[in-house]
Amino acid sequence: LGTAHKLARRIKAGSVWVNMYHAIDPAVPFGGMKMSGYGREGGIEHLHEYLETKSVWIQTD
Repeated sequence: LGTAHKLARRIKAGSVWVNMYHAIDPAVPFGGMKMSGYGREGGIEHLHEYLETKSVWIQTD
């Protein structure tokens, strides 16, 4: 496990799988590194690309 963590830190890749492949979780960002790919998909990073901040105030009394 320690070797896997050391290797994952050194690999320049958006995802690293050890003893498995193509594990997907919508809450985890996925994307390429440097000039590979465009931005991130999944996770809060991806969600921000589609959102604009809005404040809504509602008096309930």
